[in-house]
Amino acid sequence: MTEPTADEARTARAKAVLKRQAIETPSWGYGNSGTRFKVFAQPGVPRTPQEKLDDAAKVHQFTGAAPTVALHIPWDRVEGPKGYAGLARYAEERGVRLGTINSNVFQDDDYKLGSVTNPDPAVRRKALGHLLECVDIMDETGSRDLKLWFSDGTNYPGQDDIRDRQDRLSEALQAVYERLGDHQRMVLEYKFFEPAFYATDVPDWGTAYGHCLKLGEKAQVCVDTGHHAPGTNIEFIVALLLRERKLGAFDFNSRFFADDDLMAGAADPFQLFRIMYEVRRGGGLDEGSGIAFMLDQCHNIEAKIPAVIRSVMNVQEATAKALLVDRDALAGAQRSGDVLAANAVLMDAFNTDVRPLLAEVREEQGLDPDPVAAYHRSGWAAHIAAERAVGQQAGWGA
Repeated sequence: MTEPTADEARTARAKAVLKRQAIETPSWGYGNSGTRFKVFAQPGVPRTPQEKLDDAAKVHQFTGAAPTVALHIPWDRVEGPKGYAGLARYAEERGVRLGTINSNVFQDDDYKLGSVTNPDPAVRRKALGHLLECVDIMDETGSRDLKLWFSDGTNYPGQDDIRDRQDRLSEALQAVYERLGDHQRMVLEYKFFEPAFYATDVPDWGTAYGHCLKLGEKAQVCVDTGHHAPGTNIEFIVALLLRERKLGAFDFNSRFFADDDLMAGAADPFQLFRIMYEVRRGGGLDEGSGIAFMLDQCHNIEAKIPAVIRSVMNVQEATAKALLVDRDALAGAQRSGDVLAANAVLMDAFNTDVRPLLAEVREEQGLDPDPVAAYHRSGWAAHIAAERAVGQQAGWGA
């Protein structure tokens, strides 16, 4: 029996990683959404958290790579005796699990001047109560991660004391951290602007990292790929956080101008590839790395489920290309200072058509090699359009 070539060995290793790759899909990605100007309703949009899970289960059925679904509270609030434990059982019956619990302290009138950093102690208590409620929900769902994103900030110089707001933020994060169970984490997301336009309270990875470092091991940073100024080297941030063991999660989406929340890899697939290479380089694709890979997208004009499937596939393609980088050749070129050769190694991997490789991976897993085509053949779109013709669709108004 002949030994496999270097390329064959690299391909085999890539297949093994791709087969275990898991990409979490967001419940809100299946509901109606839009800009601040208009939300366009679509036929077949879920009306309940259960119907969102039905759609998410279809994404996993056809991709084999989306086994968990993130919830957003209160968008996915459930009432009744079964509660969130019942919702978790409902998910498992459909072949998926509940994942990250996302808090919402930005859609209440009380939060006009901020939530946990608000100058009013009563508003801060209300916001903290919601965050602690989310940990209670995690206890019921078995979720590991609590996602924290704060729209808190100021619009005008002098509006509030910048340092005091950081103190209030730190106090709230500490209270939530102390409430976490042994196997639970918080992942702190950052965003450099919007809706606050003068000073956002968690504007960048450094602010998030500083708070998480102070809190401890159960506090990690979440990198949303749409939450950076134009020209930001996101892969550098990823590499640094991996090096410091403080990268806990990704929110994948794509943007042209600001936080556009388009399909992952749609605007700049090369950027997504560069990010995934640094993830690979830093051990983020290894078993037990603990990094949560999640989509955070709002599909305003495109069909929801196919857009989520396409996004999962785009992340898979970027991952596959990152796995095909010849690390030995790259390291050799870097050591010798051969700038062009080093760049060429990356470009060769990026320019590789990995769709046949991913088709093989899917076929070996008993899946259709073309998940989008398989979904369209399934008739699910027509089924839900008819079944969900009446009732209040999930989403948010504008």
